[in-house]
Order: sequence, then C-alpha cells, then structure tokens
Amino acid sequence: MGDFGDRLDTLFTYLYHKSLKKEDYPKALKKWFKKKTGEDLNLDAPRNFSEKIQWMKLYDSTQEKADLSDKYLVRDWVKERIGEKYLVPLYGAWDRADDIDFDALPDSFVLKTNHSSSWNIIVKDKSRLNVKQARRKLNRWMKMDYSFCCGLQIHYSLIKRKIIAEKYLENKDGLDDYKFLCFNGEPKYIWKDVGRFSGQHYRTFYDLDWKMQDFRYQYPTLNQSDEPPVCLKEMTELARTLAQGFPHVRVDFYEVDGRVYFGEMTFTCCSGIDRFYPREMDDIMGSYFELPGK
Repeated sequence: MGDFGDRLDTLFTYLYHKSLKKEDYPKALKKWFKKKTGEDLNLDAPRNFSEKIQWMKLYDSTQEKADLSDKYLVRDWVKERIGEKYLVPLYGAWDRADDIDFDALPDSFVLKTNHSSSWNIIVKDKSRLNVKQARRKLNRWMKMDYSFCCGLQIHYSLIKRKIIAEKYLENKDGLDDYKFLCFNGEPKYIWKDVGRFSGQHYRTFYDLDWKMQDFRYQYPTLNQSDEPPVCLKEMTELARTLAQGFPHVRVDFYEVDGRVYFGEMTFTCCSGIDRFYPREMDDIMGSYFELPGK
C-alpha cells in the first residue's frame, strides 16, 4: 500500500489514541512503543533514555512544559531569560488560517503551528505560493491534537493553538541547526542536523568541546567532523540558562552569519523512539536522566 497505507495506519492510530481514557494511556503507549521499536516498555522502572521519555509523557506533562513547547508563548519566556535579540523575528500570529493577510507578509517567511513539531510551510518565494493550498493545510493542522499524532505526547494538548509567521532564515550552505541535549540543567551533548529536508539527513553528535562522538541516533553521521559553530560557547551558555530546573530538555538554536537564534524547547525528544547505535548508548543517556520523584 506504500505511503497511502502508512498514512492510513497513522490516521487510525491518531483516532484510536484520541478516543482513549487517561487510564488506558499506559497500555496503549506500551503497545505503540513495541510496534515502533520492537522492544518492551518498562514504565514501572524505566532505565534507558527511550523508556524515560515515555514515562515523562504520561507522568510529567505539566502546563509549564506545554507553555515552553508552545512556539508562540515560549517567546516571552526566552525574552525574559536570555533576551529578545535571540528570537527569530515574528511577522504575525493568528487563530485561523483565513485571518492571514498574505499580501502583508514579506517575500519569504515560515508559517508554522505553535502546538506541534515539523508542521511548517517554508516559503522562499511568496509569488510561487499556492495560498489556497497553504490555508487548507494549516486548517487541517489546527484541527488536530498533536498529542495523539506520535505516541501520546500529552503536554501538547494543553497548548492553545495558533498559527505564526516568522522570518525565513538561511545561510549560503543551508541553515545550521544545533540541538543541545541537557540533563538536570546541564548541556551534555550537541547534535547537528544536516540535510533534514533534502532526503540525505545526517545527524552528528559532538561533546561540548566539539569533539565528534562515535555513536549515532537514528540517522547516519557525517564521515568527518564539521567546523564548530562560531558561537559555540555562547550557545552552550544559553542552553544551560534555558535548561535550568528540568530533568531533561533539548534546546535548539540556529546560527546564521555568526548570530544565534533560539529554535525551540523539546521535552519528548523524537518521541523517544529514535534508536541509538550502539544500543548501549540508550542506557548511557538514560543514566544522565533523573526522573522527578524517582
């Protein structure tokens, strides 16, 4: 059935999870995790990184996490803690796609929903944008509860949905994207994504001194180390500031022409189903991760 079969299966899973009562979430999450990873999920005594992400979904989905995962509300929090200069310029925010005045937007921009991950429309040239199609896609996303799209990431249900338009960022060689894995308020590793939307996705891990690591997370690594970002130390300190008070969070930044921009805060990294290789890295990552109340 190909892609259509995959979409149908995804829709069925979404509707099934959305119909559940809260007391049914643990059983459903175990079933979903087994299907995605082939592994049994231990929620009573989670040990590795993947299991602890699943535990956090069910038992630590707070309003604070929802607010900081909200791509609109988080801007005020980031402004307060590290400064407005790190925010990607905002062109507008709307409750409905029909309210967007596309004529008032610049020639390039990015549209995204605030209550999800990867629901973006990247517009490099507005003259080539199919506005009706864009509105239709945004309206579809706005009707969906992202919590049930990929493994019961419950905190997304607590977000009041909006559409936002931000400045389109780019470098000559593509957009540099740096993701800091933080544990108990301390950055531990950085990964750099290359070619996320090109079909040749590479994900390379570095320590805080930009030494390339010999493990991978779902995607292949580059054959050789990239040069460190110009603003590596600045980004590291910013990640440390934003990560304070959380057992685990991933803090993302972009670097454009030597300038740092905040990307997002992610508390359920890859929904906990991307695989580490070698597999023991899942246990090692889990050892850095102290669950609240455990």
